[in-house]
Amino acid sequence: MRALPLSAMRAFEAAARTGSFRAAAVSLSLTPSAVSHAIRGLERQIGAPLFARDGRSVRLTVEGETLMTHVERGFGELRHGLLSVSTRGPTLLRLHCAPSFAAQWLVPRLPQLLGRRGGLELRLAAGTDYTRFVADEFDADIVYGAPEPKAYGPRGHEGIVILPLIEETVTPLCCPAMAPRITSVAALLDHPLIESDNKKIRWDAWFKANGMVAPAPHGPRFDRSFFSLSAAADGLGVALESTLLAERELLSGRLVRPLLGRCQDVTYIGHHLVFPRGLSHSRGLRLFLDWLLAELGLPGRALP
Repeated sequence: MRALPLSAMRAFEAAARTGSFRAAAVSLSLTPSAVSHAIRGLERQIGAPLFARDGRSVRLTVEGETLMTHVERGFGELRHGLLSVSTRGPTLLRLHCAPSFAAQWLVPRLPQLLGRRGGLELRLAAGTDYTRFVADEFDADIVYGAPEPKAYGPRGHEGIVILPLIEETVTPLCCPAMAPRITSVAALLDHPLIESDNKKIRWDAWFKANGMVAPAPHGPRFDRSFFSLSAAADGLGVALESTLLAERELLSGRLVRPLLGRCQDVTYIGHHLVFPRGLSHSRGLRLFLDWLLAELGLPGRALP
């Protein structure tokens, strides 16, 4: 333990996480040559190759994979211990989130989260791209759709935790004034159908589930669910959206489900929480996880 090369371990962990000495150097505020030198020194010290070099890219050897498993766990335990005893300042959580989930579901609930979780400070950014957790810019990511593990770096599933969230119901939604004229699935054909370009469940799949062929597009198109929901509430047509994202509009009466009990709706897992495995013991992440699952009605779900 007296000769434990902690700085070299940090360089090794960053390179294994990012798949690049250059990216590791950026995350550690070092030069690529310093990272390379530290890792070569570590390889000499333990007597085993940790990376296979191929031009500018690197990949872990079998020995490197084994060591990375223990290093991730060890750094996670160290981080957890420091956070557990630290009393300085607020607990920071840096969260990346799918735009519509952030706007429609998360942000309206932030007063409850920040009011009940004393000392938690949240920094929130929204976007459709995956965050790769490079340079520790984010602690967690709420993504729309099933995540692609390879999008999070060369180690894929081994380096991240993917937690499916609640099952969502996708159904036609419209303003109250339009609802009396929509008494059947076929009646939808007489109304503008709002298209959400980036949705996983769209009109063709919904009509197929109800034994019909979807009509040709004949309504406004948007690239975000919150645009579609707002347009439907303003009477521009019928939106096909998740009742989870439309929760506030449904509760306020700005939107209604005209075919409730008269159609076959589509259900699916719309969102997933993703975070680096090494942050599993982070106090800020655990506080957020506990609150998130309780808000979604999933308090008994086992956490990784």
